[in-house]
Amino acid sequence: MTKNLIYFSQSAELFEGPIFDFKHQLLYFVSILDGLVYCYNPNTKEILSIKLDSPSSNVYVVSKKVVLVASKNGFYEIDFNTLKSTFKFQIDIAKNVRYNDGIEDAVGRYIIGTMGYPEVINGIGNVYSYHNGASKVIIKNTTISNGLAFSDDNKTLYFIDTPTKKVAKYNYNIETGNVEFIDYVIEFNGDGSPDGMCIDKNGMLWIAEWGGACVSQWNPSTGKKINEISLPFINVTSCCFDDKANLYITTAKNDEVNGYENGSGLFYVEINQDI
Repeated sequence: MTKNLIYFSQSAELFEGPIFDFKHQLLYFVSILDGLVYCYNPNTKEILSIKLDSPSSNVYVVSKKVVLVASKNGFYEIDFNTLKSTFKFQIDIAKNVRYNDGIEDAVGRYIIGTMGYPEVINGIGNVYSYHNGASKVIIKNTTISNGLAFSDDNKTLYFIDTPTKKVAKYNYNIETGNVEFIDYVIEFNGDGSPDGMCIDKNGMLWIAEWGGACVSQWNPSTGKKINEISLPFINVTSCCFDDKANLYITTAKNDEVNGYENGSGLFYVEINQDI
């Protein structure tokens, strides 16, 4: 297993939300509190960035070097070809929350969670679904809405509300976009709390551990941990797969913990296994 630090910022507090555009071979991620959105080309090693005017948390791929980004002040289309951003829409959210992790479903719905901002407030968040100009709440009263992942058949949505230290399983209706809570399938009992998440082709969940200095692999059918990738940063925020089934991983700053590197980083981890 090879771990490479692709990009590092000593000043950035919170790298998050990596997403890989398989068609165009590009990686996107954000520095939430800086309002920065990044586009990384693994082939040329070029990194571009655009700054929005509020915390920016999640990226949805639109076309080549064009993405939709959720920021506190609304959703913006960013064109990395021209380095310009255009306001597209806003969901009716409270003033004391911001967006956090999100995902796009198989028919193009934008799903995204919220959390208290600038302070975390218990139960103030929701998970929203937006499609064709209309939004609805699909999961209510969350605190720190984080990882979202769909099963390959689109019938199951996994979701993390970080303070619960659990992964929830929902039935997902692709026709209506509605969810039905089934059960909690994974529980974290160690120092790490589950943050961002992705799913591999075998249906195993890979979960970034805030405070745990790792990404861990889990079987949601059994609730058992299978594997772990350790990192030199304690706050690991999210992860995604590329076209080679290797992982991009983001980390965040922590000024209070000794024994770990500090600052925010983007790692590329060559797993060297059939995932």
